[in-house]
Amino acid sequence: MNTDSRSESYAKAGVDITAGYKAVELMKKHIAKTVTSGVMDGIGGFGGLFELDLTGITKPVLVSGTDGVGTKLKLAFEADKHDTIGIDCVAMCVNDIICCGAKPLFFLDYIACGKNYPEKIAEIVKGVCDGCVQSGAALIGGETAEMPGFYPENEYDLAGYCTGVVDKDKIIDNSKMSEGDVVIAIPSSGVHSNGFSLVRKVFDIESDEAKKPLEELGNKSILETLLTPTKIYVKPILALLSEIEVSAISHITGGGFYENIPRSIPDGFGVVIKESDVKILPIFELIEKTGNISRRDMFNTFNMGVGMSVVVKSEDAQRAIDILKANGEDAYILGKVVRSDKKIELV
Repeated sequence: MNTDSRSESYAKAGVDITAGYKAVELMKKHIAKTVTSGVMDGIGGFGGLFELDLTGITKPVLVSGTDGVGTKLKLAFEADKHDTIGIDCVAMCVNDIICCGAKPLFFLDYIACGKNYPEKIAEIVKGVCDGCVQSGAALIGGETAEMPGFYPENEYDLAGYCTGVVDKDKIIDNSKMSEGDVVIAIPSSGVHSNGFSLVRKVFDIESDEAKKPLEELGNKSILETLLTPTKIYVKPILALLSEIEVSAISHITGGGFYENIPRSIPDGFGVVIKESDVKILPIFELIEKTGNISRRDMFNTFNMGVGMSVVVKSEDAQRAIDILKANGEDAYILGKVVRSDKKIELV
């Protein structure tokens, strides 16, 4: 650890430079797990280097995504659990770019905090690294900014950025969608990383009640259930794309069914979904009941148990489900594509 650059004056202002060096040292063992063949440089330089392997790609197109975790961070603060929130950050980025068929290549993170506690920063980055391993991306750089007076001492913000690549001729752009196509649901792991401003209005996460095990939640507490990391769908989707022609993919995030599924549907078509066919997770039923929230608002805010939807030709639907199940996803038929002026109908 570099101690020569310590500034007493800066430390008195609330910024400990050497804490940043210690955090980097602590996180290196986690970062090493994410290294892929394209990584050219170690952590600590001024830029992350990545060599593109374009084998089998004739017209490479780079696809980028960036996102944060939102107010789900408040739950991590309350539980003092920081080793999974990084998975959420990676998931929110890589799950977006896989929707157009892009394979994630590398990831960068940004952590801003009121005070740099090296062990806590390393725990956050451990989660980021776990997410990178799950998605096959390399963590090639990042930034930790200690900002006293801007953030409370025990709080932080987390954001990420990823880049992936897809062959131009294989970009999923919904141009091949047709009437009769089947919509397949890939289940979520829970609330994921959206809607937490509403969740925190419904539940008092600081209360003892939020920390008591509940039978309807599998003997987990509300707080523990809500902190379940966002599922990363990259590898199952890539396995599906290698065998099946996919018309569209939707990542169900903020805005729920009503905003996200229509984004992948071309004009002149719509998706019809039977509400009774949706395998709603218990946490959403608890949110709905406790908060007295309308069913439409629930579907317009949360993923309701469906993290991603995939549209395929009807003759490929069962094979697609089999491929997804072979890759650990309990996929099922969610709806169908029809000719309609309405992009989505829940009936």
